[in-house]
Amino acid sequence: MALYLLYETSSGYSLFQASGIDEIGQNTEAVRNSVSDLNRFGKVVQLTAFHPFDSALDALNQINSVSEGIMTDELRNFLELNLPKVKEGKKAKFSLGVAEPKIGSHIFEVTKIPCQSNDFVHELLRGVRLHFERFIKDLKPGDLEKAQLGLGHSYSRAKVKFNVNRVDNMVIQAIFLLDTLDKDVNSFAMRVREWYSWHFPELAKIVNDNYLYAKLAKFIDDKSKLSEDKLPELTDLLGDEDKAKEVVEAAKASMGQDLSPIDLINVQQFAQRVMDLSEYRKKLHEYLITKMNDIAPNLASLIGEMVGARLISHAGSLTNLAKCPSSTLQILGAEKALFRALKTRGNTPKYGLIFHSSFIGRASARNKGRMARYLANKCSIASRIDCFSENGTTVFGEKLREQVEERLDFYDKGVAPRKNIDVMKAAIESTENKDTDMETEEATTAPSAKKSKKKKSKSDAAENSELMAEDKPTVNGGASEDAKSEKKKKKEKRKLEQEQAVENSNGTNGVEAEEDGAFL
Repeated sequence: MALYLLYETSSGYSLFQASGIDEIGQNTEAVRNSVSDLNRFGKVVQLTAFHPFDSALDALNQINSVSEGIMTDELRNFLELNLPKVKEGKKAKFSLGVAEPKIGSHIFEVTKIPCQSNDFVHELLRGVRLHFERFIKDLKPGDLEKAQLGLGHSYSRAKVKFNVNRVDNMVIQAIFLLDTLDKDVNSFAMRVREWYSWHFPELAKIVNDNYLYAKLAKFIDDKSKLSEDKLPELTDLLGDEDKAKEVVEAAKASMGQDLSPIDLINVQQFAQRVMDLSEYRKKLHEYLITKMNDIAPNLASLIGEMVGARLISHAGSLTNLAKCPSSTLQILGAEKALFRALKTRGNTPKYGLIFHSSFIGRASARNKGRMARYLANKCSIASRIDCFSENGTTVFGEKLREQVEERLDFYDKGVAPRKNIDVMKAAIESTENKDTDMETEEATTAPSAKKSKKKKSKSDAAENSELMAEDKPTVNGGASEDAKSEKKKKKEKRKLEQEQAVENSNGTNGVEAEEDGAFL
């Protein structure tokens, strides 16, 4: 049986025929030894056909299809032209050796050409790759390397390129930074409290919020200068007049020690840094919410932006999270407890990061595990919809959230929830309705815009004509009046001529009638 080899290069498709295999024997080691020697290998493998790619873009499309295991039309035509034809109902007397089994199976499904991919074929293809430049005579030295380098860059760039609005790496970095900022802001705020408490210790008991404490520390500065004149500004900061009066009274009878102006300046600067960090933390939180609504809208509407972002960051990406089964998603973040339980043969954890969701907190202690399992199931569905759907909508996430709410009512009150099929059908119908509404809006806006343009053009023309009519008499008014009078005279003459013609026709008719009566 003859063996043909399909070799895909950066410059085109090539087809080789391996002859004399029976003499060598299908021994991988023997082929491996003969590959390095071109004289021996050239007797066994010979070039049958070569089909170059049209352009770099064509090469990229062809290689992308080959990597995905899809046979393109060009490859099919190339194989059908250069391989022996297989008669219907009969077995082929040859086989095609390919590097990837996926594309081999696709070629066999479409063209019924038998394909094989094994170690023996791989060794032959390795020899073809090694001596490919010598098989094709028209190739100049260095051309193949340039083509390989250009195709490699474009292939990698195409694989890395994705939608800028759906970059889940930004969510991962944002949630990590948010966690570190929470720790840093808390530690810095505690340091401000300790530092300023040497000067004004009573303020720490009155104000509990860290951000507000830093604001007051910067505003008060020296407690001895705090008087009732600053009471309105204090009430604006605190939002409570009673607390502001309490701060003023505490400053008057404070037990703290006095600080030098340099120390107070340093405390103020540090309090300002804490305020800036906390404000930046708020902005970062808003940015994370908007990013989650762009990347994973269904997951965010189901479980919340923060918990969804933590799940994505823990899995590594939205694609990895979508690939996880619901049982894995349920215990994401509790790996230590899981392996400890497996090691000690104890009870495995029921939930991981999804414990921070409000649904599990609202469930009773008896139903927390069941609720976590159900919520993980819905989260896996939402993540897959977000990952693999082209249009981002929150419809599925809202419907899944309704299902979780119904499940909570079922556990608490025994109310039967809706079936998953009915809910998904309703979600699909609502998305289709939204798409049709968008299309109708676009269709209606286009003709209305055209009509408005036509109206504008007509109004502009009318205005221009009026302006021209107004401008004409100002330039030569006498000439225009003469032209009008001449037109009127012409119209009057035409009317007189028409009236005379009508009278003449009536007169002739009357004469004819009289003549007819005389004859009768």
